Formats: sequence, structure tokens, C-alpha cells
Amino acid sequence: MSHQTGIQANGEVKEIFARARNGQYRFLKIVIENEQLIVGSAKQRHGSWEEDYDSFVLPLLEDKQPCYILYRLDSQNAQGYEWIFIAWSPDHSPVRQKMLYAATRATLKKEFGGGHIKDEVFGTNQVCILKCETCKQYLGNKSSPFENMILASVQTEVSIDTKHQTLQGVAFPIAKEALQALEKLKHKQLNYVQLQIDMKNETIVLASTLPTELKDLPKRIPKDSARYHFFLYKHSHEGDYLESIVFIYSMPGYMCSIRERMLYSSCKSPLLEIVERQLWMQITRKIEIGDGDELTAEFLYEEVHPKQHAHKQSFAKPKGPAGKRGIRRLIRGPAETETLTD
Repeated sequence: MSHQTGIQANGEVKEIFARARNGQYRFLKIVIENEQLIVGSAKQRHGSWEEDYDSFVLPLLEDKQPCYILYRLDSQNAQGYEWIFIAWSPDHSPVRQKMLYAATRATLKKEFGGGHIKDEVFGTNQVCILKCETCKQYLGNKSSPFENMILASVQTEVSIDTKHQTLQGVAFPIAKEALQALEKLKHKQLNYVQLQIDMKNETIVLASTLPTELKDLPKRIPKDSARYHFFLYKHSHEGDYLESIVFIYSMPGYMCSIRERMLYSSCKSPLLEIVERQLWMQITRKIEIGDGDELTAEFLYEEVHPKQHAHKQSFAKPKGPAGKRGIRRLIRGPAETETLTD
């Protein structure tokens, strides 16, 4: 399941994108308003891209408001003009805004046309979105300090109160009761733990530890809200009795608000990292579902024990005609080119 938010460009914005790809604009500033991508600002070319860059780009960057900037170069590829894609996510902007823009980046690139984007820049402060001279050095030399600075800025964790924003998402604090339940599951004192996000306080809390057999598992999946589930899957495989911990991320699609989808998607990877690396819980399989009805005994078994031999059968060497052996060739020295047959 991807981290998309459902936010898209409307028809008017798509028309502007088409004109931009044809060279009508030097840059577009894209923002998210009312759960849609809109064009916040646009300017036509005045001079070369070097001449326009500093006066066009830097004044658009607000201290606490993320945005996207598409900046057209003068070079072209097979699809048309080449563009720089700038994702501006300032350090002091609200966490929800950062997550929303991070989760919508791929959508914007797809809507605009990824083949037109020559390079991407991710910036959290004015130092990252450098002036034209350094940008030129970067475009001409991919091992330049400019690229290294961008990569460092992307990989740096940003502390925000009790929360961490990472490349994978946002690590909300986990309530004490939730951690204790996971510890009990790890030691097989529980066989099911369900966690949910407290949207108001932005923490991950315990939702349920009801004893749960496999036949009961579909009933534990809410139909109108997202959840994280940890299930002790007891079963037999090839004659062996196994007890495997399975992580299930349930997200009933558009029954949930954009904010809920965004938060659960962004918090999933940091949660799993804490569970696996700090609690030392071994998770056998991670599954994402939209509806509890998917959790049949057959489905769970095949997820935990996927078939490994199917691809080998499809490439099996065909058998030759019965009773006949083909020509056998021996590789000899240059002077010996004789072909031997049975």
C-alpha cells in the first residue's frame, strides 16, 4: 500500500501543467488547499534559467509553509523541456503539513510527468535551496557538495516535541500500556494486540488485547477506521507446529479521512522499527489489508508461507523426444573441430 493521500490536481491545474511542459512558464509554485493541488504562483520566462532563478525561486519560500516548486531549465530531452522539482518543507512548519506534503510528492510528480523532471531538491531551510551559482555546479557535477548537502538534509531526523520525523514517516510516542501489551505478546502471554492512533494527542495507544483465534480475526478489523494489529498465528507447516507473530495494517480505504490515512501510513514504519529493534520482537510477516474478510485461513497461511517453486516450474527445460538423444558436442582445441555423435 502506498503512502498516497488521495489529493490530486483538478482539470484546470492539469491544463496549466500541459502549457508548462510546452515551455509557457519558467516556474510553478504548487500548494495544497482544500485537499487539492492548486497553482499558487506562476511566471513566464524573462531571461535564461540562470538569470531567472534567484529572483524567481528564493522569494517564494515561506518560513513555515511547505510547497512544491517546478522550475524549468532551458535544456530539453526527448519528452520536452527539463525541470527541477523542489520540495520545500521548512523545519518549523506544522508536523501535519510536513506529512501531507511528503505523502503527496509522488502524486504531483506523476500528474506533471516524471519524464520531464531532471533533478529533485528537498529543502528544509534556506541553505538547502541555494542560489543559482551553486545550483549550476550541482547540475553539472553530481558529486558536488550541493548534492551532499541535500542528501544530508533529507537524512537528518528532525525532533519536534516528543515526536520524530524521519525519512519513513513520523514516530509518535507509544503509550506505556501499548508497550506492555506488545511485551506480553512477544512472550506469548497474549495472542493479539491492536493499536490505534490517538488523533488528538498524536500518540499510539492500546485498543484491544482480546483473546483471538484465527476464525475471530476478521471480526477485529474495523470497517470505518485504520488499525495496527499484532497476531500470534498458531499453525502447522510441513509437519511442524509454529507460532509466528504477524503484523497486519488495516486501512479501509476512503472510509477514512485524508488525515487518518496520512497519519497511519506515516507512523507505520517507525512503529515497526521500534517493535523490531527496541522490543526485539520477531515479526514473521507484514500484511496490509483493506477489509477483514480478506483474513481467511488460506490467505494467512499463503502469506506466511508463500509458494517458492512456482517460478521454477514455468522455466523447466522441455523434455526431448522419447528414445532419442541429441547431438553431443565436445569443445576441443583449435586444431580439433570434429563433432562426435552417439
